[in-house]
Amino acid sequence: MGDTIYDRDLDRVAANYQPLSPLLYLDRAARVFPEHVAVIHGGLRRTYADLYDRARRLASSLKARGIARGDTVAVLLANTPEMVECHYGVPMTGAVLNTLNTRLDAAAIRFCLEHGEAKILITDREFSRIAGPALEGMEKRPLVIDVDDLEYDGPGETLGELGYEAFLAAGDPEADWALPADEWDAISLNYTSGTTGDPKGVVYHHRGAALLALGNVVTGGLGQHPVYLWTLPMFHCNGWCFPWTLSVVAGTHVRLRQVRSEAMYRLMAEHGVTHLCGAPVVMQLLINASDAERRPLPRRVSFFTAAAPPPEAVLAGMSEAGFDVTHLYGLTESYGPAVVNAWHADWDALAADQRAAKKARQGVRYPVLEALDVRDPETMESVPADGKTMGEVMMRGNVVMRGYLKNPKATEAAFKGGWFRTGDLGVKHPDGYVQLKDRSKDIIISGGENISSIEVEDALFKHPAVAAAAVVARPDPKWGETPCAFVELKPGANASENDLIQWCRGRLASYKLPRHVIFGELPKTSTGKVQKYILRERAREGGKEA
Repeated sequence: MGDTIYDRDLDRVAANYQPLSPLLYLDRAARVFPEHVAVIHGGLRRTYADLYDRARRLASSLKARGIARGDTVAVLLANTPEMVECHYGVPMTGAVLNTLNTRLDAAAIRFCLEHGEAKILITDREFSRIAGPALEGMEKRPLVIDVDDLEYDGPGETLGELGYEAFLAAGDPEADWALPADEWDAISLNYTSGTTGDPKGVVYHHRGAALLALGNVVTGGLGQHPVYLWTLPMFHCNGWCFPWTLSVVAGTHVRLRQVRSEAMYRLMAEHGVTHLCGAPVVMQLLINASDAERRPLPRRVSFFTAAAPPPEAVLAGMSEAGFDVTHLYGLTESYGPAVVNAWHADWDALAADQRAAKKARQGVRYPVLEALDVRDPETMESVPADGKTMGEVMMRGNVVMRGYLKNPKATEAAFKGGWFRTGDLGVKHPDGYVQLKDRSKDIIISGGENISSIEVEDALFKHPAVAAAAVVARPDPKWGETPCAFVELKPGANASENDLIQWCRGRLASYKLPRHVIFGELPKTSTGKVQKYILRERAREGGKEA
């Protein structure tokens, strides 16, 4: 690049350049709105001044234990106030926060602790049944700090050397903390689900966390002082970065340990909840709640969901119950949601089936994602925007992970060709909106024809008796593989295998019809995603009940 008048004597200095970090959002909220309620948990109320005080105490105590830049502090926590505090207090030391999935087994927890080289583990008493065995015999056992939440009265024991409150009490709320010297510094470590082999450690940086948090504000239409109900696990992609988002707008975190329909309606009614995020299973809980469990909502609530597009019947049920649903898409590697089905007002006038077709699309990039495209994974050419030509969905930008911890081979493969390869197959419509057709591993190839499992699932979802459906490939001696459907029926509903196959016959080409339908509860992850790898195994074994 040549030297211009704008390259001379206009240097980057402390006065005009500071590293981006979400830590400053809490600092500002505590100074501007110190008395505004930041956290509600049962009968507990804490203001932004309290939250900032406790985060700084945590940072001070961690530093006193030798925690510094590049160290890992792991947490095995429910959606409690301590989890919010850790999202600030840990990175205030320069350390990296590793939020562990509370649904993992002991072996997986142990792998994450050892692979991430955790020096401290902050764990809730409820999870001692997995944390205890995970810690047994560890060569480099982390210091264990116990959280004993007053809202939890179930089984469990303390495992560590000291309790969380005592640890905070020893800290200094006035202690200095510093922004990262470089916004590229790691802020958090998130392990993927590890459905094929060991989990991969996804590393986020301060810049990406700061930007995605702002992207949530813009995309979600969060005005000042929103009230946010936590149903999304905060261990999942750092709660889609919403622990940092809410500080931007001085919002209130309404905590919820267990996602139950009665508790959700009660908290929304009592606290005037304005926003929440959740998996499709949360929508099912809300719309299937009994009259006794429901409470009148003081206002319409914005609900953000990811994973598969919500079926038309679910969207209608949510709207009737008082929720406005926005469909998002993202991955652990993109800090959570980075794509949104940005709705056009004139689409409201479309016929119901046309509106549903629009809603089924994943959409366009967040304002903070620099590029989103569908490309041929071999040639890297962008596919035609015809809504038909399939390719791999790819991203690039500041809200894409740094890479996989200690796994350069996987990082190189993910970024091959200068784009992050999501592994999701999709099409690009003439208006630029992206629509997923399948995971690359979920495409069913029957007699040489590609079948989208999502397309078959969508047809099944439209049946009035179907609550949930998942379609996978089943080996077939003639066709290579054929669609096998696993179906959950709504309570009290009835449908036979033949009923559902005939239902699909009027909606799908004959070669796309499910050849087998197996009824039962679908296995799901802690975030509500169907575990298709389990269903593929069942399909190969001849279709044991789900």
